[in-house]
Amino acid sequence: MPIQNIIESIKSANTIDLFILIFATCISTYIFNFYYKYYTRPNPLPGPFPLPYIGNGHNYGDVKKFYGQCQQKYGDICELMLDRRYIILSRPDYIKKLFAPSQFFMRLPNSPGTVELGMCNHGLFFNENYESWNYNRRFFTEALSTKFIDASIIPINQINEELCGYWESLGKQNASNKKNNDDNNWTLETDFSAWFHGFTNDVTSILSTGKRTYSIASYYNTLSINKSEVPDALVEDGNNFVKALVKFLESLLFFSFYSPFTRHYIPMFKSKSDSYLNNRDYLYNKFDDIIKMRRTEIEEMPETRMKTDMLTSLMTAETIVEGENFKPMTDKEIRMNLLDIFLGGSDTTADTFCFMTYYLCKHPNVKEKMLSEIDSIIPKSSGEFCLSCNDLRKLKYCEAIIKETTRLMPPLPFTFRHTTNECEIAGYKWPAGTDFHINFEGAQKHPKCWDNPRIFDPDRFYNSDNNDDRSAWMPFGGGKRICPGKNLATIELLLLLSSVYKKYNVELSNEHEPLKVHTQMISNCTELKVRISPRT
Repeated sequence: MPIQNIIESIKSANTIDLFILIFATCISTYIFNFYYKYYTRPNPLPGPFPLPYIGNGHNYGDVKKFYGQCQQKYGDICELMLDRRYIILSRPDYIKKLFAPSQFFMRLPNSPGTVELGMCNHGLFFNENYESWNYNRRFFTEALSTKFIDASIIPINQINEELCGYWESLGKQNASNKKNNDDNNWTLETDFSAWFHGFTNDVTSILSTGKRTYSIASYYNTLSINKSEVPDALVEDGNNFVKALVKFLESLLFFSFYSPFTRHYIPMFKSKSDSYLNNRDYLYNKFDDIIKMRRTEIEEMPETRMKTDMLTSLMTAETIVEGENFKPMTDKEIRMNLLDIFLGGSDTTADTFCFMTYYLCKHPNVKEKMLSEIDSIIPKSSGEFCLSCNDLRKLKYCEAIIKETTRLMPPLPFTFRHTTNECEIAGYKWPAGTDFHINFEGAQKHPKCWDNPRIFDPDRFYNSDNNDDRSAWMPFGGGKRICPGKNLATIELLLLLSSVYKKYNVELSNEHEPLKVHTQMISNCTELKVRISPRT
């Protein structure tokens, strides 16, 4: 009888009321199921309370600050909910098992977001297929050889000389406005963040594709009454490409952590999702055009004149997968490897140099010791200033500065790990399929591993007589999935440190202003105003 009454009431209800009833039932069922899973999860840990559909997405603004707040409030192991449950690890001894060199750990297996972006199981970063990942990794290992890194110094030096020329031009324009006729007595107040993001975009582009983005020329044009010699069309094309890369990097966090339902059906999120997907299509088409043009060049060019950039290496790679004969990379695989190179090799290096500059300006004793090393190893010479890899590898204190900077301010604030087998971490047994977030900054400032962990002290990497646990330094990741560009990035940073500080006095425009950083997928130095002048 009660069932019959319900049926009769449904029959008498109008369409709108019925729709509301069904919709409310679905929402209620989802919310019940969401919180049932939450309260019955294995190994419940402290963490911010999640909301249906968005989890902790409303908390996830500046990632660096969020992780710091979680560690401070909940401890070295806690959890958050986004598209799924994640365990945040902020202590080195908890993390090391996930960086075991003998094991291949996934990052975001079968993530609907990375599938939709077209990144899943391609390239390196989001590749969860071991055979495919291993093939690409072997290529990178061979391509980023010592020989390649040594050869890369030439174009990096050339772009550095161009950068210095722009600074000199702007400095002399300022001096002229002040009626100062001394060509070597100029001062320029400028934004290092804008310059070095442009610089690393140019370097990454020329090393990977053999072509420039002309980013530093573009920035120079916005500041100078005299324009660069680069044609406007090339500058504009490079600008659009770089903007698309930046937007794609933003989209990674969005697509990784918001569910397909949220992205496709909630209006505010859907419009953002559509914008990101249009940007993806533009960027992929640009890469496909670059690949098509290079294939034509390779077919028409004698082998002795073939370019030595990474794109050419990708097309002519002869890496053999274990147990299989050689198979060339498809254009899609080449495109995704190029994308990994741009995303991983540009902004991270620029941000690290900006962070180093900030710390050096705040610690004049460290700067003085660094300058002493640079002056003793790299003599001042007239004419073109060109450094070699042999010079750079002697700069041990400069290398310690790089390590200490990336300890305090890792450019990549976190990474993912996904277990495929049961494992024990932090005293808990975790089932296969558990997802972890590794909080690099929390681990690298942990007081159990470092003396005075929040103090900038490069000597901890320069001297061996201290109690610091250097194995807790992990800004490039660890295990099989450690960053393949680690050595190239270090050489580029050493060249920038030695060339900029050999030639110029560098001071913060406002020494009381805090470092301006915003973190999503990477910790981005949004602005760093400095004063530079020729060093005499």
